Amino acid sequence: MKLEGNCLTTAMGILPHRDMAKALALSLSLDIPFWPQLPRLSFFEDMYVQVSEHFPGISLDMEKREIGFSLEQFYTDLEESLPRWEDESFFRLSPRYAAVYHAFLERDLAAYPYIRGQSIGPVSFGLKILDAEKRPMIYHDAVREIIFDFLGRKLRAQYEEMRAVHPGTFVWVDEPGLEMIFMSFTGYTAEKAAADYRAFLEQFPGPKGVHLCGNPDWSFLLGLDLDVLSIDVLARGHIFTRYREEIKSFLDRGGIICWGITPTLTEEFAQEDARSMLARLEELWSYLAQGGIPREQILKQAWLAPARCCLINLDGEATVEQSFRMLREVAERLKAELGKNMPRGRSC
Repeated sequence: MKLEGNCLTTAMGILPHRDMAKALALSLSLDIPFWPQLPRLSFFEDMYVQVSEHFPGISLDMEKREIGFSLEQFYTDLEESLPRWEDESFFRLSPRYAAVYHAFLERDLAAYPYIRGQSIGPVSFGLKILDAEKRPMIYHDAVREIIFDFLGRKLRAQYEEMRAVHPGTFVWVDEPGLEMIFMSFTGYTAEKAAADYRAFLEQFPGPKGVHLCGNPDWSFLLGLDLDVLSIDVLARGHIFTRYREEIKSFLDRGGIICWGITPTLTEEFAQEDARSMLARLEELWSYLAQGGIPREQILKQAWLAPARCCLINLDGEATVEQSFRMLREVAERLKAELGKNMPRGRSC
């Protein structure tokens, strides 16, 4: 499947809502809807918890909202799990761990060009969860091998289940840990991480996408075999666009950049409007154009999204919903520049 850009709108997976219906309505208001992850609704809706189902050695403390890992239990659970390792149903997101996902799949999605799933990525999953000695489980060689294989199977199961309801399905991984992995203090070298990630992408189902809000090694990410790279350009755009040669190569290969631009933090949002967001994009894109990347190419291979997820606003979901409205306004102006009658998300 060849993904089209053309300034379509989408968003990160995590929303601050406690109301499933309202969260789904917000997602369905975009050109490319996604199934929302709602950690405030349930600990099971946390993106780390969702993929932990059936992972060997994992335990959940629902009262403390913590994920634990035991290396000893890992080997015991792994032996018990291996007979089901080739069973795709073993890796599907269950209704208990992903109620919103299953509600999303029950909606009428036929009018949308694409639908999107997501999962925490293997590097972030392995760095976040600690063993009894407070050591990230990805530092254990045997565990790391299972993490990459397990997440690959989780992605394939999700992709196939979603594709059964919509042919334009793709899934991306959320990888905040890729920012940390290239820092010298980690116990997992950049060279090993790069090799592991390239191998992981080879088993990635459908179009390959990575989303992150941090500031990783952009040369590494832009050099990967990705179809979509989703980033927070509101905060990181001035750094990201300095990699003009790598960005040009990425676009020339047909890649799509998802420009996370509209603010979701209340204090930031109060200082911006659609005009200022367009001006911010214009500044970034003009710099790229000076480096030989035509503006039309940037627009044709662009998606637009809110800058990042946000769970800390005192107004709950209000600012995030306003950010989505601003996003649609920004996108419509850029679609008009492209001169195309592009599909629109449904109003929420």
